[in-house]
Amino acid sequence: MSKPCYYSILEVSKNCSEEDIKKSYRKLASKFHPDKNPNNIEAEEKFKLINEAYETLRDAEKRSSYDRFGHHNSRPQGRGFNPFDIFSQE
Repeated sequence: MSKPCYYSILEVSKNCSEEDIKKSYRKLASKFHPDKNPNNIEAEEKFKLINEAYETLRDAEKRSSYDRFGHHNSRPQGRGFNPFDIFSQE
């Protein structure tokens, strides 16, 4: 199952400003905060997604990486290949 787009979660466009992200985060975090929605599992899950999206999009480097690679967390990584292993072989 794929994760929803962080921009959609925060209800902002992809070319929005940092201030737009912050405003939307505050509004949504307040709306779905567990203290305002006790015993509401859906609101709690939404709140977690909102925080996850905000943590990525508020940081310029993380946001740039997300824009390039999506949810694959930063840069693509090799599958178990270490380029320095070449020097350890005899």
